[in-house]
Amino acid sequence: MSRNKTKKMTTIAMLFALAIVLSFVESLIAPIFALPPGVKLGLGNIVVMYCMVYLGFSSAVQVSALKGFFSFLTRGFTAGVLSFTGGIFSVVIMFLLRKAFKDKINYYTLSVFGALFHNIGQLTAFSLMFQNAAPLAYLPVLTVSAVVMGLVTGATLKVVIPALKRL
Repeated sequence: MSRNKTKKMTTIAMLFALAIVLSFVESLIAPIFALPPGVKLGLGNIVVMYCMVYLGFSSAVQVSALKGFFSFLTRGFTAGVLSFTGGIFSVVIMFLLRKAFKDKINYYTLSVFGALFHNIGQLTAFSLMFQNAAPLAYLPVLTVSAVVMGLVTGATLKVVIPALKRL
């Protein structure tokens, strides 16, 4: 294995570990905010956004897929499918936005759209898995939360970029 491939694999592994740690921290602090069901801060997604912006689409897909697989291993099939589907929807929309707007798009916009499409992906997967469109009625709540949490994670990414670049 070449040195560059080893370096890239090591970087992806470290970023995946960071995403898992941030998701765990989020699970500890989320009850403090008394958020509605299904609403999360999305701290682990900061790492996926970083990957998209600085390492590219492939790296973002890898970290997102690993997060979905980790959810499958730790929380079961449904959680794994929802995490994977939401993550992939999120990565694809961020990729398309970056492709369309190049460097003119900011972290906040990427983050809000990433959060919104993460929610859309999860609701779509849930509806298909259980053959019931009723969960889509929750989309307005998740849309508001995507905007709020997307702004929070976008701001957080902007603040932590210097530390992540040192990785």
